[in-house]
Amino acid sequence: MLGAVLALLLAGAGPASAHAALQSTDPAQNAVLPVAPQTVTLTFSEAVSLSSDSVRVLDPAGRAVDSGSPAHADGKDNTARVGLGSGLANGTYTVAWRAVSEDSHPIGGAFTFSIGAPSATTVSTTALQSAEADGLVAALYGTARTVAYAAFALLAGAAGFVLLCWPAGASRRPVQRLLMTGWVALLVSTVAVLMLRGPYERGSGVGKAFDLSLVRTTLDERIGTALAARLLLLAASGVFLSLLVGQLGLPQGAGAKAAANGGAGGAGGAGADRTGPGTAGAGADGDPEEAELRELERRAAERPQREARLGLGVAGLVLAVALSATWAGADHASVGIQVWLALPLGMLHLVAMALWLGGLAAMLVGLREGIGAEVADRFSKIAFGAVLVLAGTGVYQSWRGLGSWGALTGTDYGRLLLVKTGCVIAMLGVAWMSRTWLARLRATPEEAAEVVPEPVAVAATPGPDTASETVSGAASDAASDTGADTEDPVRRAQLARQRAARANADRDRGLTPTRAGLRRSVLVEAAVAVAVLVVTTLLTNSPPGRVAGEVAAAAANGAATTSGGTTGGTTGGAPAPQTVPGRTVELKLPYDTKGRTPNAKGTATVTLNPAGTGSNEVHLKLDGADGSPVEVPEVELAFTLPDRDLGPLTVPLTTEGTGRWTGTAQLPLAGNWVVSVVIRSSDIDQTTEIKQLKIG
Repeated sequence: MLGAVLALLLAGAGPASAHAALQSTDPAQNAVLPVAPQTVTLTFSEAVSLSSDSVRVLDPAGRAVDSGSPAHADGKDNTARVGLGSGLANGTYTVAWRAVSEDSHPIGGAFTFSIGAPSATTVSTTALQSAEADGLVAALYGTARTVAYAAFALLAGAAGFVLLCWPAGASRRPVQRLLMTGWVALLVSTVAVLMLRGPYERGSGVGKAFDLSLVRTTLDERIGTALAARLLLLAASGVFLSLLVGQLGLPQGAGAKAAANGGAGGAGGAGADRTGPGTAGAGADGDPEEAELRELERRAAERPQREARLGLGVAGLVLAVALSATWAGADHASVGIQVWLALPLGMLHLVAMALWLGGLAAMLVGLREGIGAEVADRFSKIAFGAVLVLAGTGVYQSWRGLGSWGALTGTDYGRLLLVKTGCVIAMLGVAWMSRTWLARLRATPEEAAEVVPEPVAVAATPGPDTASETVSGAASDAASDTGADTEDPVRRAQLARQRAARANADRDRGLTPTRAGLRRSVLVEAAVAVAVLVVTTLLTNSPPGRVAGEVAAAAANGAATTSGGTTGGTTGGAPAPQTVPGRTVELKLPYDTKGRTPNAKGTATVTLNPAGTGSNEVHLKLDGADGSPVEVPEVELAFTLPDRDLGPLTVPLTTEGTGRWTGTAQLPLAGNWVVSVVIRSSDIDQTTEIKQLKIG
């Protein structure tokens, strides 16, 4: 099954850039054409999937003028082409597009071109709302993905904890509930992602989640294949869990422990368990050959369980790796550079994450159930190994996704990566505190032993008849104390609940200060782990810094080609000024071309009015270091909306005197725009200054 899953998910993997970027358009962005084109063509950096409304063309009045049903141009899967109607009037047209990149992430944007001459346009964000995901759908989709990550960690980590650290935990109800919670949560979240994927891609409302045609379309995509494979693997995981609990979760009187007790009884006499502990102790301290025989019998009795653990461990590892492939095969690791290495390392990263984070949840339950220091110490060693794997694979993924040191602070992906790194460092600090508590626990033998609940003693009697007699006897004793009728089943059930409550109280009293401190430390560690999972989900939804850097560079190069200069601003610096439509906004951009002429250093001032969507009057002023206007050989002004792949929209400037220019900027959408001013002070000295501007 693992091979089938990998074959399905990796069939389309190739060397592309994670998150497709719009490379070129025909007509070009902001182009002014003498005659109307017959088609609009978009070219992307990687293959994209298209829907019936992936490309829409709107005239200045906001009416659709495209023929619908876009397709790949000349069979090239990295293109999108849509036909246009005849008799198009002069004016500015807006192209809104939306597609699904090869790494299964929806992308969208808009750009403008003009026929004859630019004009005002009534196209608004409302008219182009399908170019981005619906807010409620995006929130539900992101929540479902986060729950899926957490459920996988819980399911795989808890199963690993039982197999590797605490096999006896499979018989405990809280552990069984933990395993079932992970399985059910992963099943429900996977179905939710499958149903919400269609509306998320197309920007429609949550009501479309029940549109079966969208579900069928999703199943034809790579992410749909991954989700379908995950559902099949969950069916196999259900069988695995039943075997895990059935093989390792046998009652105390059966399996290996029962066989070991039986061997002791055979060596010491058939009535060993009736003669009291003194007889058994005498037998144990007697003949060394008898002790060796008992040890051999114990090992022979435990052999079936060891073999069962080995088989279940192999099956669990295969299922965990296959489930991790349903994420890695449809995400950033499946495209980009070194796919052959990124995929297995991505899967290893997920499995190590599950062992650590899911194991923490199982550890909390185990501490509540009174596990011994030996179990906690065993998990501590496994968690340390998982952290080493996470560190190694995480460094590689960071290098592959960022591409440069600047992307670490200059892109959303880099900033989220810093947040995740901080959370992991915090987890490591708390884990160090947990190890300190664990060392204290090991140093106290009476506290280090496992606390066994009272009800387990009932199952120590090998025969079911004897066990029933014991329960009846206990109930009879309790009934005689209270004067109640032991034949009353209601009263008997009440007494059983009282005994269970006393047993739980006894177990809680076994929670010593050291155990309580360890439990609190693990609880804090698990809480930080939840934050790590949330940030991980945001990371998978963000374009990698390498791609974001390439898009930003393309935008800057589109505005002008810099040579010998410097870039004085970044899009990830100070927050963008908030504009109020109908008011004038002024941006000051200090510049320095590193030249020696008087005009090489100064301040560029961009004034925008009314600072809203649509047509805006723009004024540009260049003042030298002394505040007086300066003349430069060349200056260019452009606006770019990176989130929507819109721009650069170059503003034609008209000179109004020394160091003064004016023009008109068409800003069709609201959002965080990037204002770039290219200033050339001499033949070889040039710089590009960038500042953010929030419209709307």
